[in-house]
Amino acid sequence: MNKKSMLTVAGLGLAQLMISQLANAQNQDSLQLKDVVISATKNDQKQSQTGKVVTIISREVLERSNGKSLPDLLNEQAGIIISGGNSNQGKDKSIFFRGSGSGYTLVLIDGIVQNDPASVSGTFDLRLFTIDQIDHIEILKGGQSTIYGSDAVAGVINIVTKKGGPKGNTIYGVASAGTYETYKGTIGLNGGVEGFSYNINYTHFKTDGISEAANPAGSTAAFDKDGFKTDGLNANFGIKLDKHFSVNPFLRYFYGDYKIDEGAFTDGLPSNNSILKQFSAGFNSEYKFNTGKITLNYSHESNSNDVNSSYAGFESKFLNFGKLNVVDLFYNQKLGNKLDLLVGIDNRKMKLITDTKNPTTNIFAAYGSLFLHDLSVFNLEVGGRYNKHDQYGENYTYSVTPSINIIKEVKLFGTVSTAFKIPTLNMLFGQYGANLDLKPEKSQNYEAGVNLNIADEAFTLRVAAFKRDLTDAIVYTTGYINQASQKFKGFEVEPAAKFSVFNINGYYAYVEGNTGTTNYLIRRPKHTFGLNAGAQATKNLYVSANFRYFGNRYDTYFTTKSIDELLPSYKLLSAYAEYALAKKRVKIFFDAKNILNEKYSEIIGYSTPGFNFNTGVIFNIH
Repeated sequence: MNKKSMLTVAGLGLAQLMISQLANAQNQDSLQLKDVVISATKNDQKQSQTGKVVTIISREVLERSNGKSLPDLLNEQAGIIISGGNSNQGKDKSIFFRGSGSGYTLVLIDGIVQNDPASVSGTFDLRLFTIDQIDHIEILKGGQSTIYGSDAVAGVINIVTKKGGPKGNTIYGVASAGTYETYKGTIGLNGGVEGFSYNINYTHFKTDGISEAANPAGSTAAFDKDGFKTDGLNANFGIKLDKHFSVNPFLRYFYGDYKIDEGAFTDGLPSNNSILKQFSAGFNSEYKFNTGKITLNYSHESNSNDVNSSYAGFESKFLNFGKLNVVDLFYNQKLGNKLDLLVGIDNRKMKLITDTKNPTTNIFAAYGSLFLHDLSVFNLEVGGRYNKHDQYGENYTYSVTPSINIIKEVKLFGTVSTAFKIPTLNMLFGQYGANLDLKPEKSQNYEAGVNLNIADEAFTLRVAAFKRDLTDAIVYTTGYINQASQKFKGFEVEPAAKFSVFNINGYYAYVEGNTGTTNYLIRRPKHTFGLNAGAQATKNLYVSANFRYFGNRYDTYFTTKSIDELLPSYKLLSAYAEYALAKKRVKIFFDAKNILNEKYSEIIGYSTPGFNFNTGVIFNIH
């Protein structure tokens, strides 16, 4: 029997199995999307009460993503492209959100700003966090600088970590293996007693990977594999001092040793590697009143990247090391049943540590918002923010977000806002092209759309259009300068349906823009499309398939050509299956990627994996 026949027979057998179970299968109880509370708005709003474009990656989805990385999962969301996300697992990743470049998306962990002051763009490295440590993810699209300040130009990604349980103890974990000699193991312990809860987990991940650099056409050279090994520790604690006051300390540590190549189409020395280290510690604390609460967040974070690379075959070494301290204090107050108030201050101190100097910058902010909700069919959010930077001075942002529930099933929404990004330490003080006269990058944002909700979310549809005009964009020529302007526009269509044991959701996203020097975007396709279909085939068996399409896009050629090259479109098909045992305390899973063994180029000069898989066991022992 050939491969095609085997797949056909297997598919028919699976379909028959699912159909035979339809009559007896019961949908799992789940909180409706409109009732999910969004903590990233700092006002604990339900989705039905806000006009912001919000996507929730639920705990259920994360539990069925054990064969994926965090970049894999984000790469499946409308409007988000993770550059390097479909290349070798260890390759560096960049977030392109709604056409924006790297550095215009703010990452939070449990609502606290994450930033790497040592990197050129100041962005959080997505490789530092594994799926096993995450409870759910909140994605806020559009400019969010009024709430979160710098970097929240295109959107915010809030990673909410796993927390301890109310009582008792639970041991949980994942053990898996897959293609390219890939192994991952996670072990965790959580639980609680009266007034105290905890969650501690450790993850070890190792893979041989593939060569990061692609072999040039016609070359017979053997490039070595570029794998990595990482270790990550995450600990959260909850201390309830009384019925009003709670303190939640946290501690995280990550170590990663990544093999790297010299560059596009260039293998480099066998000793080339990048050692990433990150340490962060802090706390979240709350004091609750009858009609309000005070929240204080504090975080200390240090990041280092020790790079042993090569140039033209000769060793090249450098170390990036930075520190970030964040203090965020805000107050929520209910002013009756229809109006909420948010006021706060925050301060971020960033430090870059080099061999010759240790520059620092500081930005202080005061912000406030009013949330008018459930006023007949109308909701409105209005906010403003004042920022004072110790280098460039002062700037302001605002946000206005109305929404109207025309009928129960139809909601119109829109936003007009401004956002900004401060110059990074490398841009201000670094050894290559530093410029102390840089101003913040500023954007004017417009957003509008409609939500349809039919038969209590049996079918939903969201259509959102956006426009973003960026001024004083910082670019590198012979040094860093503020450029005139960049413009972006696009739209996203996101349908979803649930019926019987089936769950189907998809998206189509369109984006276009310019970088000030070109009328197209680098590494960001105009057209992307995704479809995910899952089915609870039996009480214990869940299966799903995922299809993604990435359209044509330009990339910069780093070898002998001086013009950008148009890369062809490509498609990726993946599948997932899990089977539950022992009253669902144990689950066996199988995750297959690039089933069609598509040959494609994501980034010029870099390799992409063919068909690959990951399989393992998930356990949860009370």
